[in-house]
Amino acid sequence: MAYLDKVSIPKKLLSFYQRKIKWRRYKLGKNFHAGVGVRLWARTGITIGDNCYIGRGSQIECDVVFGDYVFTGNNVAFVGRYDHNWEEVGKPMLFSQRMRDPDYAWKGLNQKTVVEDDVWIGYGSIILSGITIGQGSIIAAGSVLTSSVEPFTIYGGVPAKKIGQRFSRAEDLEKHLIDFNKNWK
Repeated sequence: MAYLDKVSIPKKLLSFYQRKIKWRRYKLGKNFHAGVGVRLWARTGITIGDNCYIGRGSQIECDVVFGDYVFTGNNVAFVGRYDHNWEEVGKPMLFSQRMRDPDYAWKGLNQKTVVEDDVWIGYGSIILSGITIGQGSIIAAGSVLTSSVEPFTIYGGVPAKKIGQRFSRAEDLEKHLIDFNKNWK
């Protein structure tokens, strides 16, 4: 059952407005929903898979690709690692080139953040651009993620480090993958 199957008509209308009008320049999958106050911006593009939810007050401010069944807690931020050219000589950083400028020619232009299928990102986490969050992973609340994450692992902290596996037994992971691929893909 998709997330939006359980929500009210006003929420379905809000989701329709977000996908078809407000964020029409991005590729947003079926049953996508964003909470109140979510902001999306990317230089090149945002692609979000099917059955995804972005918690209220969250922001995406870099190029991102989400798989399916991804959800974030509230106030999660995806931010560019090189949004301002802090090496620009003779200018205060406030006035240096920034990613939003059409003539920006510094680092980070081709960085993309990838969030694979079935990922949960906890409340207040910050995800820096240019990394991959592997399938089935969990990012603990309040984490600052600066590097890529292996599939089916749990990361947490500042900066985030691996703190565990999603499944404690290999047999459970194998069964999960079989059932997930059979019933949800």
